[in-house]
Amino acid sequence: MILLASKSSGRLATLRAAGVEPLVRVSSIDEETVLGELIRGRRDAGLPAPSAAEQVQALARAKALDVMTSTDPQEAEVVVGCDSMLEIAGQVVGKPADAAQARERWRMMSGGTGTLHTGHFLVRTADGTTAEGVSSATIRFGSPSPAEVEAYIASGEPLWCAGAFTIDGLGGAFIEGIDGDPHGVVGISLPLLRRLLTALGVVWTDLWAPPPATKPVDDAH
Repeated sequence: MILLASKSSGRLATLRAAGVEPLVRVSSIDEETVLGELIRGRRDAGLPAPSAAEQVQALARAKALDVMTSTDPQEAEVVVGCDSMLEIAGQVVGKPADAAQARERWRMMSGGTGTLHTGHFLVRTADGTTAEGVSSATIRFGSPSPAEVEAYIASGEPLWCAGAFTIDGLGGAFIEGIDGDPHGVVGISLPLLRRLLTALGVVWTDLWAPPPATKPVDDAH
């Protein structure tokens, strides 16, 4: 059993579609505080500003370690923390604060490309051993009309997504293509997660939920 330290419906749906039914417990970290400490630490050490990959990894780590403190090893073998950000036009962006910011994001993204980074941080509850990695994929955005952008923003979906878009919801029609792992774009990379779990001694197929006791009814008959 794994515990997902995230309230993301996309991550949960991705795991369930892959046969994994995790526990879910949302962390209580303040993301701005975590990133602020990361940026100050780098600056004080005379280092360049953290990259997008370093930022999502810091947030994923903070979420996993926060939830780890309230997780009994009998509940879950591994805690999984994730976070995603979009890198576009030299900027690193998370969820838009409001409709105006979502509108500006789509002005920047329309017809262009961006890179979606998703950090993964895993903690084995028995002894605190960790494994981590970042999944990155290039997104090729379509060019929705102004009316389509307004309708999309009015749906509310862009306001709770990193980069103000999804590929597995209403926004999917505005994405022309993806170069990289599509699961990572949704918020959790299945191949990366499997490799990290393997490093912690967890066999991926052991996490698959058991098949139903009875065969589903065939609606065709």
